Amino acid sequence: MNTKPQLSFAVLGVLTLLLLTLAATAARADVANSPLPAPDFTLKSRDGGNLRLSEERGNIVIVNFWASWCGPCREELPAFEALYQTYADMGVTVYAVNVDDQSVKADKLLQDIAVSFPVLYDPQGDVSELYDVSAMPTTVMIDRGGVARLTHKGYKSGDEARYEQVLHRLLRE
Repeated sequence: MNTKPQLSFAVLGVLTLLLLTLAATAARADVANSPLPAPDFTLKSRDGGNLRLSEERGNIVIVNFWASWCGPCREELPAFEALYQTYADMGVTVYAVNVDDQSVKADKLLQDIAVSFPVLYDPQGDVSELYDVSAMPTTVMIDRGGVARLTHKGYKSGDEARYEQVLHRLLRE
């Protein structure tokens, strides 16, 4: 008597179909997760002029979405100032995009926290929506080719080490 289990052609067909479906799903996930160009935007800056992201092509740009009412944002801004001071000469810039409904709220906070990188205002939230900002702060790192390579939501002390790791990798590319 043969005690080996035998698979019927129907079971083999179902298993084959299942494996093909999983392979197709994985292929779609690879395409969906492939890096995409960062959405371009133009915003009014703290200095009074307009800045356009695409004008930074060739540089690495850290776009940091923040609000004056956000405690972690207040902690993170000095860390970005330190990164900016260290890496600006290597082609790294920071765009601090404030999402408060009134720019005076940001300006008031910036009287206490000195930053030398561009501060931009997004009072209607249009750019925040483009970048699917759902947490404060949210940081997006964009490579020299204009591709968003890292999105980080929130902030806790030590996150700047992760930003530096990514910066080092992008600077080597």
